Amino acid sequence: MKLYLIRHGRQCSRLCNVNVSLDEAGKRQAQLAGMRLKDSGIEEIYASDLLRARETAGIINDSLQVPLKICSGIREISFGEMEGLTDEEIDRKFGTFKSEFSRMERDLSYPGGECAGDVVKRALPVFQEIFDSGLSRAAMVTHGGVIRCMTAYFLRMDLARWRSLGKSLENCSITELEYRKETGMVTVERFNDYAHLEAFPELLRRNW
Repeated sequence: MKLYLIRHGRQCSRLCNVNVSLDEAGKRQAQLAGMRLKDSGIEEIYASDLLRARETAGIINDSLQVPLKICSGIREISFGEMEGLTDEEIDRKFGTFKSEFSRMERDLSYPGGECAGDVVKRALPVFQEIFDSGLSRAAMVTHGGVIRCMTAYFLRMDLARWRSLGKSLENCSITELEYRKETGMVTVERFNDYAHLEAFPELLRRNW
């Protein structure tokens, strides 16, 4: 079966992992993703319970018209004490941690938050539920951290290196996994595909 992982659309705040709605660009990104996936044969869509993911899934589902399930297990990695802060505040307060984290030598937890292994532990049951569902194709609207952590896991990478998978995933980009029931193997067929956004540079992260 095929599982399409979609990062949520652009949110209306730059603060770290705050539970806010989409801005107008995020809504447009979700519309374009829905148009692209409309004829892909998706039978069900799952979404993180965070507002930006639920809104993205709802907009995409305007095109798909399939059952939608909300799952807390695929919410964004917890950034702990960094949540609600600006990038500048994070650099000032957590510079030592960020320096060690950037070396990717250990699967470090964010201060007061999660590590990649924690994300895999809570998200993998949701993925396995989908793999075992009997569906041919499904979609999941989740978050950049979840997509990178789970992709690293399925590629059998050292989880300490999960952030080496894409410096910054585009909002409403598509990562495609294929699960083979007979072997239990998962392959990564594409990663951070945002061809549906390329004609609209104002929707790309470099212009946010």
